[in-house]
Amino acid sequence: MKLVLASRSKQRQDIFDMLGLKYEIIVSDEEEISNAKDPGEYVKDLSIIKANSVAKKIKEKAVIISADTIIYMDEKIYEKPKTKEEAFNNLIEMSGKKTQAYTGVTIKDLYQDKEITYYDVCDIYINKVSEEDVKWYVNNEENLLKMCGYAIWGKASIFLNKIDGDYYTLFGISPSKLYDKLKELGYAISDFDLR
Repeated sequence: MKLVLASRSKQRQDIFDMLGLKYEIIVSDEEEISNAKDPGEYVKDLSIIKANSVAKKIKEKAVIISADTIIYMDEKIYEKPKTKEEAFNNLIEMSGKKTQAYTGVTIKDLYQDKEITYYDVCDIYINKVSEEDVKWYVNNEENLLKMCGYAIWGKASIFLNKIDGDYYTLFGISPSKLYDKLKELGYAISDFDLR
């Protein structure tokens, strides 16, 4: 059974590799826009756009999995920063606070012509961080512009106090939630090829 990951995210690819799944990467080329104010609906909207874009690109049957992750705090959505200055400001705002990672996922099943879209959330508690340490981070983190101003798998891990919820939600997709939703579609994990 063909599995397509609609994501350039190294972290999502690492999760699929960890599971040993054989998959192809095909990415969306459509603009991703949502007017939703609710963070869960926002990430679901963007994951749907990605899945639909990739579905138009392939001719054969496949199960397409797309995802989008944002950080949410104080009714503000944090996307990937475009500059070091934006990344610096994001982390200063988050210093000493609870933030939330929202990941929206769409499973577009072209074998059965079915679709499931859902989101997952986890709470992230950031330690109080000095401006000097944030400057150090911003100037030394090679993955700085990859995720909402901090890449928690990298140097920003020193700022992390704790996570409540599924750790992998922060990395871009929860394997256990994905497994549950594939079961809802009638699949067993053994239906998918291994590398």
